[in-house]
Amino acid sequence: MNTQMRKRKIVLIGAGSAVFTHGLVADLIVSEDLGAWELGLVDIDPTALETAEGISRKMVAARNANITVQASTDRRDILPGADLVVLTIGVESRPGWEKDAYLPRKFGIFQPVGDSVLPGGISKAMRQVPALVAIAQDVKALCPNAMLVNYANPMTVNCWAIRKATGMPVVGLCHGTFHVTRELAGLAGAPADEVTALYAGLNHMTFITDLRWNGESLWPALEKRRQAEKNLPPDPNSLGKTFPADLNTNTNPFSWGLYDAYGAYPAANDRHVSEFFPERFPDGNYYGLKLGIEAFSVEEIIAWGEARYQNMRSQALGQKPLDTTIFNRTSGEHEQLIAILRSMTFDQRKIFSANLPNNGAVPNLPDDAILEMPVVATASGLRPVQMADFPGTLAAIVNRKLASARLTVEAALNGDRRLFVEALLVDGAVRDRKLASDLAETLLEAHRGTLPTFF
Repeated sequence: MNTQMRKRKIVLIGAGSAVFTHGLVADLIVSEDLGAWELGLVDIDPTALETAEGISRKMVAARNANITVQASTDRRDILPGADLVVLTIGVESRPGWEKDAYLPRKFGIFQPVGDSVLPGGISKAMRQVPALVAIAQDVKALCPNAMLVNYANPMTVNCWAIRKATGMPVVGLCHGTFHVTRELAGLAGAPADEVTALYAGLNHMTFITDLRWNGESLWPALEKRRQAEKNLPPDPNSLGKTFPADLNTNTNPFSWGLYDAYGAYPAANDRHVSEFFPERFPDGNYYGLKLGIEAFSVEEIIAWGEARYQNMRSQALGQKPLDTTIFNRTSGEHEQLIAILRSMTFDQRKIFSANLPNNGAVPNLPDDAILEMPVVATASGLRPVQMADFPGTLAAIVNRKLASARLTVEAALNGDRRLFVEALLVDGAVRDRKLASDLAETLLEAHRGTLPTFF
């Protein structure tokens, strides 16, 4: 595509997710090779939208960028003419996340994140899916040729539900596999930008089966480092920390244990991967720490996010000067979205991690399942890399978790309480039907106002 022909239009729905908006706008500004843009910002919360619009306009003005900004609480005002629509919504925002994280604790369930699987992730899907489906229907009506990209969690369920309900070819993007690949490269002493990987799985549980630098496997170098570090005592400033002080081969002991068993390393490290194996952490016990409280504290990450938001709001309202260090980045760095667009625009055919329907790419997994896998970004679209040699042992793990995801999709689309309970049971954190039923009703009642398919 000739980027000089016209301004392309990108619409961000859920722009109140200001950290994402901040990074995306910075990427648009520093990516001058992609030409001029119209940026449409949408959020149903006027205060959050004010923050997103304010910080965006100040950033554009600071660099005199060729970007025009629109904002509205009504997406139908902004969607017409869009070339790209990006979804980052969080129904009920942080307060909703808090309910999903804290209420299951009363039932003896401790979650380090609670937004992808486990009761928190399943609960979140019940309110995310109807909202995302409604947005996708508007995209289909108002800008049917736009590329639809989802960042909202639970990623697997959201993308699956959107495609099932609307037929819109949504693409799910997440930085997890990209970041973990770079972390492993660093641990192996290899330049992160020169390392390649092959992988497949579900978002937040994607198994890296092949890792190479200059054509040579990096697993031997990582094993050598592991042997050198195996007797190091656990670092209290790193074990169970969302932002570890030091990264070594002891920092994510559960993920390395899976590597020992299966010969593949799971992204995105223990904080997320542990949620897919609740039976291995009874009562939330993680190497002597309580998940979600002492290990990967939910309270800490929510406070961190709120502090970042308030800092950006202060800049947006002119109470603080604009922090221009946000522009000190490689073009297209944030979440890889702009790098993907560049590869598609100029047909660079670079490989990225994306969540798409399997459609035979991994033969031992269901065709209709949404998988996180390597894709080639071409001018004609994103094309999955075939993973014909994905181990059957890993496929068994993925299939087990797909069962709960499939039930979650159906429960969310149809407001089906019975399937909600079944999803909780199949997920594995809850084993007693009465307990699952009570937990489901507790979560549904807590979110009553944002569950149109249930109430």
